[in-house]
Amino acid sequence: MRDHTKLRAFELADELAVAIYKVTRSFPKEEIYGVTSQMRRAAVSVPSNIVEGCTRASEAEYLRFLEVAFGSLRELHYQFGLSQRLGYPKEADIPACESLIVETEKVLGSLLRSLRNT
Repeated sequence: MRDHTKLRAFELADELAVAIYKVTRSFPKEEIYGVTSQMRRAAVSVPSNIVEGCTRASEAEYLRFLEVAFGSLRELHYQFGLSQRLGYPKEADIPACESLIVETEKVLGSLLRSLRNT
């Protein structure tokens, strides 16, 4: 069994989930069941799928869970952009959150590529 805590992708995904929860606190209350909920679920899905993948015995299953995590991450990236266009996040929160999303995509994407090439 793999140790998810040793993966940089997990560390970033976990940090991102916390950041998304904090950023969405300021979103309009009428969005609690809309974009706020969608973003939070996608954000939690990323580290959760990394963790679950690490428990799988086969490399193929591990890879599949990492692919699901990456899909959730891309979904979150879209939702964050949408929330910006709607004017929901505080301007001060946007650069750090955007940067964290992009860095997480790069690291998780690199992990996926390296596993596919082995």
